[in-house]
Amino acid sequence: MIELALLVALGTLAAGVVAGLALRELPTVRLQLVALACLSVALPLAAVFLSGWAMYHMGDDVKILAVTSAAATGAAVAGLLIARSIAGRLDRVRTAAGALARGDLASRVPAGGPAELEELAGSFNAMAEGLEQLFDARRELVAWASHDLRTPLASMQAMVEALEDGLGEPERYLPALREQVRTLSSLVDDLFELSRIDSGMLVLELRETPLEGLVESCVRALEPEAESRGIRLSTRIDGPSTARCAPDKVERVLLNLLTNALRHTPSDGAVAVSLDASAGAVRIAVEDSGEGLPPEAVRRMFDRFWRGDRARSGGGAGLGLAIARGLVEAQGGRIWAESRNGSGARVCFTLPAA
Repeated sequence: MIELALLVALGTLAAGVVAGLALRELPTVRLQLVALACLSVALPLAAVFLSGWAMYHMGDDVKILAVTSAAATGAAVAGLLIARSIAGRLDRVRTAAGALARGDLASRVPAGGPAELEELAGSFNAMAEGLEQLFDARRELVAWASHDLRTPLASMQAMVEALEDGLGEPERYLPALREQVRTLSSLVDDLFELSRIDSGMLVLELRETPLEGLVESCVRALEPEAESRGIRLSTRIDGPSTARCAPDKVERVLLNLLTNALRHTPSDGAVAVSLDASAGAVRIAVEDSGEGLPPEAVRRMFDRFWRGDRARSGGGAGLGLAIARGLVEAQGGRIWAESRNGSGARVCFTLPAA
């Protein structure tokens, strides 16, 4: 009897391995689950049939077969129900993916179910939300860029036509034409820089750089504008700080943050730049005493192509903060914004310490 039991067990195990490998060749998950349910019933049932045949002389074979058949039927029903549930949830994922592929960016997968399927649904919904935000942002980019390009081009066209018709003197229009060309050139440069960041083609020369002088230089460059608007511009440097970075890109980021802070700070307000080093990183923070930041701005102000309130944008292209984030992250740092409870805003970025 022991030899027969071992033989039946080994035969069942071998049959299960072979059948399991065969199940992987079925074309759909639904068929694989149904076949697995049938296999989980057939193998124990076959083993019991063999055991019952060997125990025929004991007179208990009918009882064993009856109990086994009932258990097998219950297992088959349970397996089919589970297979139907899993296949139904996978069908919802497939339906949502098909809708997304057809351009329905609002398509989402209902949450719930086993942990693995719930995680799959969450990942799919996060991907769909990211795609929706990306397409919305690209539409915003086209709209804002078209507006920012159309205005100076229309102005330049009017001035050129006035010169061609002899309605004005070149000395009068050349400075304005030069300013409009500078605006267009700046917008094109920003778009090109952003495309290089997005495509991973940005090349940086990193070197150990003391940041005290760089911060002081940026502050001095904007002191005349701050004084003309009655804004106090100051620095707080807590000891020497050296970072491994590209100094020209750090200067561009800091000038962008300072310009934004001055733009959104009222007269008699204050803007401060602080520099400190800790835990293997150098941190630069720009604080202002303006109106602060709404929650959406804190969350999205560094997103590519996102624009906030155009009335507060100062007429820029709206790409400076997206470029700043790309430049900081390309140097191994991070950048974020904080609202100071209605008393202004703080924007910070870090760089790896040398």
